[in-house]
Amino acid sequence: CPKSQFLQSAPTPPPPVTHIGARYTWPCRKPAKPEWPLLPVPGNPQHLEEGCGTLLILDHNESGLRIFRSFDWTDALFDVTWSENNEHVLVYKEHTQEVYSVDWSQTRGEQLVVSGSWDQTVKLWDPTVGRSLCTFKGHESIIYSTIWSPHIPGCFASASGDQTLRIWDVKTTGVRIVVPAHQAEILSCDWCKYNENLLVTGAVDCSLRGWDLRNVRQPVFELLGHTYAIRRVKFSPFYASVLASCSYDFTVRFWNFSKPNPLLETVEHHTEFTCGLDLSLQSPTQVADCAWDETIKIYDPVCLTMPA
Repeated sequence: CPKSQFLQSAPTPPPPVTHIGARYTWPCRKPAKPEWPLLPVPGNPQHLEEGCGTLLILDHNESGLRIFRSFDWTDALFDVTWSENNEHVLVYKEHTQEVYSVDWSQTRGEQLVVSGSWDQTVKLWDPTVGRSLCTFKGHESIIYSTIWSPHIPGCFASASGDQTLRIWDVKTTGVRIVVPAHQAEILSCDWCKYNENLLVTGAVDCSLRGWDLRNVRQPVFELLGHTYAIRRVKFSPFYASVLASCSYDFTVRFWNFSKPNPLLETVEHHTEFTCGLDLSLQSPTQVADCAWDETIKIYDPVCLTMPA
């Protein structure tokens, strides 16, 4: 969780606007026998204290969620992403502070990983090489989010506590575009799956903003409604103008930025900060989220069961 005032104490949750019963709710405890598909989940029950890094591999099937395997080590764990190779291959240790974000390239022909760190750098990795390929410098604060473009080979975005969104190209270590996106720390960003020029940012100022890279002088949309910092934002892989966000206000909210009233639904089913969120690539209605209350919930929001 970011080093900010939001670590000091959890806010009193507001009354739920909409409560959707989770299809599965899983408290992260005991291991079980393996089945597929699997879901990786980073855990850090003591937050920023030492000796609390945990990675849970969850088995998800029709009967619910079960822990397939658990890994523990002495450093905090903040983010995780899948590789097609599930065997232990390499351990990289070049960042000089916590590594907060990691992402695999989404375009064909690339087997690359980017990582963002509290040391204010982004590093590029090839899993067949035992060291980083290059380091991208320019951010002036913690990097909270790094994500590859699903459209443009070699292009990725990063979001930082320096209040900027930056666009990079692996062909050069210099930044291509700098967007002064918020007047607060930016904790998350995501790339639209249907528009190569459109990104969204979520920040400590409780706002979501959409950016067209062809003209970044002002956002193409702004979504307001969260009451605490926005921790994660994700575009839908099925609907071009639908996205989801989760926040330290304990809620997950679903939006359609093309509508006059963009807020589609508010889900409040956690009792602590909601810090993780993902939308299924296989099902247009299924969502997974997680929170400091030590649970992961998989559910079908009402708004995603109807045409966007």
